[in-house]
Order: sequence, then structure tokens, then C-alpha cells
Amino acid sequence: MKKLGYVFNSFPHSTASGREGLDALLAASAYTEEISVFFVGNGVTQLLEQQQPGESLSRDYIAAFKLMELYDIEQVYVCEQSLQRFGLSSEQLVIDTQVLAPSAMAQQFAQCDQILTF
Repeated sequence: MKKLGYVFNSFPHSTASGREGLDALLAASAYTEEISVFFVGNGVTQLLEQQQPGESLSRDYIAAFKLMELYDIEQVYVCEQSLQRFGLSSEQLVIDTQVLAPSAMAQQFAQCDQILTF
């Protein structure tokens, strides 16, 4: 089975891509355990606590990222440089992640056979 990489690189609630990516990720986990998840660029904001999607009339799906643990998705990476750009720390995220420097992130990308971007 191919190793899948899911990349989240968009702001939450600005488009449906974050929710669609999460749905695709959870669905794929039924077929393979070879999944890595990456939060880069604007995508690191997908994991911020205490978002208020109601103000933009969006559905709150951020808490559903916690389901990744129940689905045995354990390879979850956040770009250190992206966190710094937004002045964030890993303690402000709704799930536990591995914070990686861009070079280490690239190494993890290289291990994936197929990468899907949301």
C-alpha cells in the first residue's frame, strides 16, 4: 500500500478545503495506516484552539482533528517556521504534534508516495 501524505496549508473556515481534507484523511485511514499529516504555512492555524467559526457562518470542525488519534493516525507534523511566523507554540494547538524544521519536514514529505493538499 502506498504511503499517503495529507498537507493542510490553508486558513480554517476561509474555504471548505480544511474540512474536506479532514474528511478525506479519516476516510483513508480505514484502508491504510501509512498516513502522514502535515500542517504548513497558513495551515498551522487549522489546529488553533478557541476558534470562532460562527462569526463567518462556518461549521466548527477543528475539534474533529482530535479524532486522528482514535483512527491511529500518529504521524502528525507541524512546520516550526510556520508556527514562528504566526507567533504560535505547539501548546496552543488542539492536538499533540511533532514540530519539525523545514528540512526535517522535507525528509518526511519525501517518504510519501502520494501527497494530497488541502
